[in-house]
Amino acid sequence: MKPKLEKLFQQRVNGKVALITGASSGIGLTVAHKLADAGAHVLLVARTQETLEQVKAEIEARGGKASVFPCDLNDMDSIDAVSQQILASVDHIDILINNAGRSIRRAVHESVDRFHDFERTMQLNYFGAVRLVLNILPQMMHRKDGHIINISSIGVLANATRFSAYVASKAALDAFSRCLSAEAHTHKIAITSVYMPLVRTPMIAPTKIYKYVPTLSPEQAADLIAYAIVKRPKKIATHLGRLASITYAIAPDINNKLMSIGYNLFPSSTASVGEQQKLNWVQRAYARLFPGEHW
Repeated sequence: MKPKLEKLFQQRVNGKVALITGASSGIGLTVAHKLADAGAHVLLVARTQETLEQVKAEIEARGGKASVFPCDLNDMDSIDAVSQQILASVDHIDILINNAGRSIRRAVHESVDRFHDFERTMQLNYFGAVRLVLNILPQMMHRKDGHIINISSIGVLANATRFSAYVASKAALDAFSRCLSAEAHTHKIAITSVYMPLVRTPMIAPTKIYKYVPTLSPEQAADLIAYAIVKRPKKIATHLGRLASITYAIAPDINNKLMSIGYNLFPSSTASVGEQQKLNWVQRAYARLFPGEHW
């Protein structure tokens, strides 16, 4: 992050309260550290208390402030319970970052007997995030202040193949965010969707070919979220994400052909589990043409 933006970020978050889901690893963990280092009180939400306690200890060892709230974000009752616990423990929440998510890489024709893949991605990525927003939103509306950041995916803009379950759940959250943004505008609540490209986190580790394609680091992903906090835009996307969105809007057949080429170039996850599979030069070249895209 550029020094000027870093300074603005520190000014924006110092003394603020930020709630982060999926805070025990990957993007959420990195964002939690970044916010805490800048003076925010971070509320850490994830499934495993032991891991959250370790993150809290790391933050406090660096002089930061953190609180731990274990929660299974697949369970609506658990979300309601932890929301009540959080709202009882802090005066307010300035920033809510819906980062927790589940990704499944599988073609539709390989999913005909796996409807549960679509159910569980929707449960966490959409219903879990919406349930948390519904619990936190009234307090933000009462204060007429707040920022909700929903982590979406570049796949929503590019129509990533093999990710229909994941992309559909993120697209649902995206549509919810757009509707909420207009409703919350008069209450001075900002809603931002971050169309995150592929990031090298534990979530993508099972897909071995991703070792060989361009990805963002968790630190680069955290910088995108920091930019969102400073600027409070409606959406944030990489250059490729914006290009994919424009291409689909004005020439959907071209978008479809490009995605189809990628679909046929890269193997299914079942073909890349176990022994590491290296990419040939054509696959490498195509992946570099579309950095951060999900294949």
